[in-house]
Amino acid sequence: MTTTSRPFRSDNPALDNALGQLAGAVQILGYHEGIHETLATPRREINVAVPLRRDDGHVQVFRGHRVQHNVSRGPGKGGLRYHPSVDIDEVRALAMLMTWKCAVVDLPYGGAKGGIDIDPAEHSAAELERVTRRYTSEIMPLIGPTQDIMAPDMGTGEREMAWVMDTYSVNVGHTIPAVVTGKPLAIGGSRGRGTATARGIVHVADAALTHAGERIKGSRVAVQGFGKVGANAAQIFSDEGAVVTHVSDAFGAVRDDDGLDIEALLAHVAAAGSVVGFERGDAVDGASVLTADVDVLVPAAIDSVLTVDNANDVRARFVVEGANGPTTQEADTILGKNGVTIVPDILANAGGVIVSYFEWVQANQTYWWTDAEIEDRLAGRMRSAYAEVAHHAHDHDLTLRDAALVIGVQRVADAHRLRGLYP
Repeated sequence: MTTTSRPFRSDNPALDNALGQLAGAVQILGYHEGIHETLATPRREINVAVPLRRDDGHVQVFRGHRVQHNVSRGPGKGGLRYHPSVDIDEVRALAMLMTWKCAVVDLPYGGAKGGIDIDPAEHSAAELERVTRRYTSEIMPLIGPTQDIMAPDMGTGEREMAWVMDTYSVNVGHTIPAVVTGKPLAIGGSRGRGTATARGIVHVADAALTHAGERIKGSRVAVQGFGKVGANAAQIFSDEGAVVTHVSDAFGAVRDDDGLDIEALLAHVAAAGSVVGFERGDAVDGASVLTADVDVLVPAAIDSVLTVDNANDVRARFVVEGANGPTTQEADTILGKNGVTIVPDILANAGGVIVSYFEWVQANQTYWWTDAEIEDRLAGRMRSAYAEVAHHAHDHDLTLRDAALVIGVQRVADAHRLRGLYP
């Protein structure tokens, strides 16, 4: 009997990019096609209908997904995304990236991801609660504190995680805080979780600058995407003495070459809902933030914003990927040839999953750590992971992205090899 392997390509840009990155790591490692196909194929996935009774009484049906890409190193771990563009291929791509992310920072997790094709801005809190609880009940056979642990992602937050935890707990008959992370402190959340991704970004940016003989204090920074991650990153960069000159969101951008007052900008955004109209900065085109004349660029919004069309115009010397997949493969090659150091997403934005791991550990122990303990452990994990990736890149003449992928993919492949193939 002959078999035909699945193609390692996709029509979805995010999934095609993830598969391409895996193929590059597999080629460097010299793995055969069988292990390549194993690593490229999700272990489990579920697609569910999520009917919602709207506040006015009519019913609307959304599509929900959950993908467990790999569970060889531990239970699945990954966020729940609410966005109109969510589809199964996007969720597959994000789950795969979570697998490598957990492995490169050496967490005992596999990669997972979930999503619903809903725009949370168009729904009331009551409607979002009904959607979240129905989705949770539909995927319950696949999730759990030792199976698959959800966390917030785009369009969700601690409120949704509380609903997931409660729905799961009510169905099993007792409270299970460890089924999700990123939940409120009052029901078992962890200190530091809300700013963890941003703090991790600043830690690796500082490590990259230090490695190059430079300092974060006085460096010039642009942040594309002034949301939960980008806004916190801008504040922490500013607190560390960096000069944040450009920020943008979905509606526009502002700049001040002498440094934006981030606290004042945060207050403006809280009142106005956007950076647009901030009087203590000049309004500029949002796309210009990606090509700003700065030392460090942090793309912290959506995927595929650095492309073949603008990569040659990027003037930052360091790109620290706060978002998942913000750089296409073509742009990655161009930036590398232009001498730009890219700290890849699977390393740069791993702070969130690291503190999620801390929250899971605390929930299982029913013992909670202090802010100082969280920050110390986060800094140690991020900086040691960066050092390991940078060392591997230097020793094997690789980019930081290739080195991170090779480390992550090799750890997952080793787990497969040691566990064997059942039956």
